[in-house]
Amino acid sequence: MLLDTYGRTATDLRVSLTDRCNLRCTYCMPEEGLQWLAKPDLLTDDEIVRLIRIAVTDLGVTEVRFTGGEPLLRPGLVSLVERCAALEPRPKMSLTSNGIGLERMAGALRDAGLDRVNISLDTIDPEVFQRLTRRKRHADVLRGLAAAREAGLTPVKVNAVLMPGLNDHEAPDLLTWAVENDYELRFIEQMPLDAQHGWERSEMITAGDILASLRTRFTLTPEGEDERGSAPAERWVVDGGPHRVGVIASVTRPFCRACDRTRLTADGQVRTCLFAREESDLRGALRSGASDDEIAAFWRTAMWGKKAGSGLDDPAFLQPQRPMSAIGG
Repeated sequence: MLLDTYGRTATDLRVSLTDRCNLRCTYCMPEEGLQWLAKPDLLTDDEIVRLIRIAVTDLGVTEVRFTGGEPLLRPGLVSLVERCAALEPRPKMSLTSNGIGLERMAGALRDAGLDRVNISLDTIDPEVFQRLTRRKRHADVLRGLAAAREAGLTPVKVNAVLMPGLNDHEAPDLLTWAVENDYELRFIEQMPLDAQHGWERSEMITAGDILASLRTRFTLTPEGEDERGSAPAERWVVDGGPHRVGVIASVTRPFCRACDRTRLTADGQVRTCLFAREESDLRGALRSGASDDEIAAFWRTAMWGKKAGSGLDDPAFLQPQRPMSAIGG
């Protein structure tokens, strides 16, 4: 098992398939984009499947989330999902995406074994979407969402980040839209993971702000800690149900004590936390001929050193050098 010194067990693996993205969200990267990883630095399909197999068969991982960058840009994604679905025991598999291209891939991904998707959409206004993402792709995301729902990749979860002066007024409208379309909406506090290192705590829209805005139109009933488990989102029942809305308050209401995640970057580095500044090189071990047992032992050692929390409340906190697009969601 992937244990740490604080008694937590990592059973949820987040696998970044690429650092590339076809959007340029203001809270993630500059308009001109970033310098992408060179192809030789990326894990190959066989390396990804081998590491996931080790995680599932030897280390107790039960859930695998494919992330990016934008994972739909990874050639061979459907085959990767299919190969991982054939593992014993079979992990639950999900995908975090911006939804662009999902319209044509949803059915194939479902047939390959994908269970569900999380799609990022911060606004229902196409003009605001263009300002936030610097791309005119709002309609593509909506079509991708609809295709995921129709393919049975459910529950379809929608992740939204509210930014001051752009979409901070949209929380009630987003929830109205999500309820009407049978999507599960989750608001995420903006985190210090932008490539520009321009994040300011004093300027972010907090969980408290979001809930206050939602309550101007909806009655929200807390779901309770028993229902939440190790999930990052606190959830509320909307107007008596059945729909729910979640808030991931990584900054103002950290949930580190219940964290069950381990992360693998597109270039094969183990990260114990989104905000970690240290990484452990599994790619190097793979390519130097390490056995499965040696890789598993190396991974266990990395997770054993996981810190108690993200450190966001520490005055000495330093933002990770890698941005979110290079870490994986």
